[in-house]
Amino acid sequence: MDRKIADIKKKLEEQRAVILAEAGETISGGLKPDKENYADLGDQASAETDRNLLLRLRGREQKLLKKIDEALKRIDDGTFGICEECGEKIGVKRLQARPVTTYCIDCKTAQEEEEKLRK
Repeated sequence: MDRKIADIKKKLEEQRAVILAEAGETISGGLKPDKENYADLGDQASAETDRNLLLRLRGREQKLLKKIDEALKRIDDGTFGICEECGEKIGVKRLQARPVTTYCIDCKTAQEEEEKLRK
């Protein structure tokens, strides 16, 4: 395995471990309703807003975790770094910056332009 790809794999595995650890903390304590009775409705609303924000963040992390797992699978099966649109190699700098990407910069730019036109 290429050294740069090995470094990317290590980075992905570390990021995966951090996400799983944070999710474990959320499950074990962050989502439990507070035992306190809030005298102030503002405090209660603030606590509820914080819980909702935490849930949304964890939802995003769940999607990222899936992308990380897919990228690790592509590394293992030798398809990592190949654009799924045009079949060309994705630049190493792009992979280092966004290791879960499946598009080269040209195809991603074209995709974003199409999305802008559809809106």
